[in-house]
Amino acid sequence: MKGYLSIVLVFFSTFLFSQQISNYEKPPVFSECDSSAIAQLKNCFTNTLNSFIFSNFKVPDIVSKEDYKGDIKILFEVDKEGVFKVLYVDATYDELKEETKRIFESLPKVKPGTYNGKPTFYQYSLTLKIPLVNSVLIATYEAKQEATKQVVDLNETVSNELDSLNKSLVKYQKLEYKSPLNIPFTHNYYTRFDAQMNALGTNSHTAAKPFIYSEVSRYYDFEAEKEGLEKEGEGWWARKLWNEHLVEVQGKDFWFTVDPIFDLQVGKDSDADFNTTFNNTRGVFIQGALGKRFSFSTSVFESQGRFAQYYNHYAESLGKPNSDTEVAVVPGRGIAKRFKSNAFDYPIAEAYLSFEASKHFNIQFGHGKNFIGDGYRTLLQSDVATPHTFLKLNTKFWKIKYTNTWMWLRDIRPSVEEDGAFLTKYMANHYLSWNVSKRLNLGFFESVMWVDANGRGFDINYLNPVIFYRAIEFETGQDAGNAILGATAKYKWNNKINLYGQFILDEFSLDAVKGGNKSWKNKFGYQLGVKYYDAFKVKNLYLQAEYNQVRPYTYSHNSVVLNYAHANQPMAHLWGANFREFILIGRYNYKRWYGDAKLVFGTRGFDFNDGTDNFFYGGDIYRNEEDRPFDEGVKIGQGNKTSIFHGELQAGYIINPVTNLKLFTNISVRDFNPNANTATTFKSNTVWFNIGLRTDLFNWYFDL
Repeated sequence: MKGYLSIVLVFFSTFLFSQQISNYEKPPVFSECDSSAIAQLKNCFTNTLNSFIFSNFKVPDIVSKEDYKGDIKILFEVDKEGVFKVLYVDATYDELKEETKRIFESLPKVKPGTYNGKPTFYQYSLTLKIPLVNSVLIATYEAKQEATKQVVDLNETVSNELDSLNKSLVKYQKLEYKSPLNIPFTHNYYTRFDAQMNALGTNSHTAAKPFIYSEVSRYYDFEAEKEGLEKEGEGWWARKLWNEHLVEVQGKDFWFTVDPIFDLQVGKDSDADFNTTFNNTRGVFIQGALGKRFSFSTSVFESQGRFAQYYNHYAESLGKPNSDTEVAVVPGRGIAKRFKSNAFDYPIAEAYLSFEASKHFNIQFGHGKNFIGDGYRTLLQSDVATPHTFLKLNTKFWKIKYTNTWMWLRDIRPSVEEDGAFLTKYMANHYLSWNVSKRLNLGFFESVMWVDANGRGFDINYLNPVIFYRAIEFETGQDAGNAILGATAKYKWNNKINLYGQFILDEFSLDAVKGGNKSWKNKFGYQLGVKYYDAFKVKNLYLQAEYNQVRPYTYSHNSVVLNYAHANQPMAHLWGANFREFILIGRYNYKRWYGDAKLVFGTRGFDFNDGTDNFFYGGDIYRNEEDRPFDEGVKIGQGNKTSIFHGELQAGYIINPVTNLKLFTNISVRDFNPNANTATTFKSNTVWFNIGLRTDLFNWYFDL
């Protein structure tokens, strides 16, 4: 395909050692060179090899399509049997590497080279330039026998090492979109590819989040999305502002990017006794890979903020009242210190390592958050709590995806501290997702929480990725752990409508159910939802409706440290238990513009804690179950029944789709109306307006 290739091979003639070929050497000989004089054998070998490569090399389509200009560097050997062997290939495209290996494997066997009359191996270096303008002789270096020793000036060799590394860098080729890196989980962005992931007949698994790029790129073209949103601009600053990472570096078998992080907001809360709300987050986001299988990501945030009054109040209720410095826990972010008189300072860092062991296994270790579910909320494991240390194993085969997650959590209440250190608690869960048919997916969930009772530490029993945790819990003692079971289901009505649901079971008494007296032991919850893509034939219009309810005392435990929580925040639904809610969500995007709307209607049951009625009614999962007021007649909303409405409308412009940097404005309305006002639960009506600039890497949940 000489006419199609339009390439010529250029080989730069360089000897490894500064010496002439001696009379004792004879290079390898092609059959075409049998009649050549000894002095001409080298040139004949060079020309024959050059002609073979030129006639047979097929440039891959992707190389021609992208008009690539560059080099292929090759180190090969002709062994003592006269067989060509490629020792090393360096090329930007894997397709060029494979084609180079194919060419050398197809070369005929030749007469081996000799030294002093005995067969020996010869090594050659070769550079192919693509595209090329003419054909020159192969440049080679010849290595004689293994025992030959040479003296090399190491200073001269090392002096050019850094320069050669710089020259090996190539243009960044957006390798993140096919890597085992996590796609930063935000409900807004995941909507962009949710329809493709949930198309009829796809063998995708959508509950365990965050997704990794390599599994989603089978269904969604990230590069095409980014290219479709590219904005024309001249100059370095314009490209970095509108279309690219701030720093993009790619070399042989590695790449990394560096970007600044911003979450700068200013707003006004109608219910607050201060002038403005604000958030001031600055940070850095680094991601990259070493080879094809090993990737890494880290993000560091330095933040100060003052939010709407209800949100500040909730953050302080999660804090440490016995501490002079750690005054709050900003939900979903972390422990906060006081900033000025009425704001918070809350630094946070997240990072993980991702290793694609094979096409079946992905292993991650890091500090961050995970989510299991197809809805906006989840009753299994959510991202509403503070980041934590985790080890995760994803296994995929056939129609199965099996996710194992082991977590190191904290109880930060002053009552369980020892010498100023937080109490460590451990959590392990399994989630098995099974695509039963083209339409139906079923999931099975199991989780257990335990602490370092009797010096057991991280119980190695729970490292077994297929064991039933309930059995381990019984073996170690009923109060040694808190096990939870769950199930999920998803039905693809068609390519536009998905139905989904969850069921969570914390404790179940068959006798209590038969008794029909609504026993407190019946601790369970469920979720029902529907998603509608390109709703009413409007492209990129996404609608979602979801109902959640959890009975009182679910997720709590008579050993308080074994509740289903971390850093004073629930590990499932952010409302804890003893609630029901209905959610409506709409999302729309057009090029770089987007709009989101959300309505939340709910009923919750709170404790009174007024000195007269100090009973536990089942909503605050950090209380002891033994403080309940009765054993039967338990129902959702018991206690200080409170109705909640939260409405939110956001519109914005995506400044840089590669980093998800957004300019936005947001308005939320919240009505919180308990039957009785107490010191911790009181009527409020809030209108909160915000404008800001945000690098959108995680979910904020303001719908408390």
